[in-house]
Amino acid sequence: MSKKESINVQGTEIILLSHRKEDYISLTDMAKYKNAEATGLVISHWLSTRYTIDFLGIWERVNNPGFNVTEFSNIKR
Repeated sequence: MSKKESINVQGTEIILLSHRKEDYISLTDMAKYKNAEATGLVISHWLSTRYTIDFLGIWERVNNPGFNVTEFSNIKR
């Protein structure tokens, strides 16, 4: 069963979820702090930064035995 909590960070409620011993935090709630009207744009920007792309590539190499490095290189460019 999932456990849902929230915290208040500088006036913005952020949802925290625990499910099967894994913890999750709502990126949408965090993005609302930056721009409540365009959370999708905030998240899109986060996902398109070089640092995020590099992190995702490393994470996939470590955790995904079927990760296609060649295809990822095309996406990264």
